[in-house]
Amino acid sequence: ARVKVVNADAMVWLQEAPAAERFDLAIVDFPDPNTYSVGKLYTTRFYALLKQHLQPGAPVSVQSTSPLMARRSFWCIDATLRAAGFSTRPYHLAVPSFGVWGFVLASTEPFDVPRKTLTDLRHLTDATMAAMFEFPVDMAPVPAEPNRLDNQVLVHLYTAEWKRWS
Repeated sequence: ARVKVVNADAMVWLQEAPAAERFDLAIVDFPDPNTYSVGKLYTTRFYALLKQHLQPGAPVSVQSTSPLMARRSFWCIDATLRAAGFSTRPYHLAVPSFGVWGFVLASTEPFDVPRKTLTDLRHLTDATMAAMFEFPVDMAPVPAEPNRLDNQVLVHLYTAEWKRWS
């Protein structure tokens, strides 16, 4: 009863949602930003709209492509969230069908990297969770410009980076 799944254009939905509509958590799992219509969902404008609909301190997890295969794209998404006013903690893990994949954990308030799992889980331990927030040299942060609605640099980065692997 506490979960709400919305199947709609996220940008339009957030623009039209009542201001009182606020969430305790947002899991943002969009397709990769390979077109401008999807790239708009990775902009400072979108994240600012999302921020308006979050409870104070609510966590957000954003699917952020592969920091190994599309490093500049990954760090652009992190820079975009920060430019929209979020505190961020990027992380990565191995996804069997995708390889090394990245995400950004964000919040409207500053927070530390999680150090303990919430409960006993089969595949996630305190040690493996801490390792997800550590980046080796080939995935380490690189300077990145935020992705904006009027300058979707992310779409260009993403297309160029993934083209190398096709």
